[in-house]
Amino acid sequence: MSTPQIPTPQAAPTWQPAPGIPAYTSPIPVVRTHLGHALASEWTKMRSVRSTMWTLGVFVLLVVGIGLTVGALIAAHASREDLAGSSALPYGLFGVLLGIMCVITLGVLTTASEYGTGMIRTTTVACPARGRVLTAKAIVLFAVVFTVTLVSTGLVSLALTGLLADADEATGGEWFKATVGVSFYVALLGLFSMLVGSVIRHSAGAITIMIGLVLAPLVIALFMVTESLQPVREFLFDYSIPTQLGVFYTTSIGENGPSGWDPLWIALGATAVAFAGAWALLEKRDV
Repeated sequence: MSTPQIPTPQAAPTWQPAPGIPAYTSPIPVVRTHLGHALASEWTKMRSVRSTMWTLGVFVLLVVGIGLTVGALIAAHASREDLAGSSALPYGLFGVLLGIMCVITLGVLTTASEYGTGMIRTTTVACPARGRVLTAKAIVLFAVVFTVTLVSTGLVSLALTGLLADADEATGGEWFKATVGVSFYVALLGLFSMLVGSVIRHSAGAITIMIGLVLAPLVIALFMVTESLQPVREFLFDYSIPTQLGVFYTTSIGENGPSGWDPLWIALGATAVAFAGAWALLEKRDV
């Protein structure tokens, strides 16, 4: 019985252009992608969605509107003796405290909304380097929030100084902390919210967690009235986010709490830990 012959596979013929016709060359240059491309993509996303305009618009309205309202009320009812002894800058804190809710929302939506809509699949196909995507989102969000906060707090500080002329003149260091310092802290808070959104992958859940992180310590501290819980109560009050924001407008809030630039280092450390965790989970989990 003869052994069947197995045909030898033939190599596929290579395509050759017809004689006299030049080979096609694409006019689109082929370049190696880098972080700049991811930054341009994330900036396009941020400025093209309505949530950015709404959240930042409401943020500016709260910071500037409440700051000017508080300044006008104090100017109308406070005497010169009441204003003496402190500068006018701390009155800008009220608007910032409410405005951070908008920054939290924007930060979460920067990442979590893409998982809700499925846009994250398109993003990772266009840029398979997931760490690069997370880094680009972080840079764009931080820059946008810092710039908007700096402009808003600067306007409020100038307006309050004009409205409350009887208050003490603020020093250069106080101006720097009430504008640049606050802007850095708020931008880090937005960045931390973005990282929580990347870990949770659910907009409503991540926003709820962040609002709880802002409000829960103060609310819990209010109901700790027993003497045995006094150390815990003081710790929650001293290191809550509203209290840390207040430190940028005064030297310190509590006797044992953060002072000076301590809130900024605390926020920076927490954000660095969250960034490392979000990066590791992003590399391990599927989109």
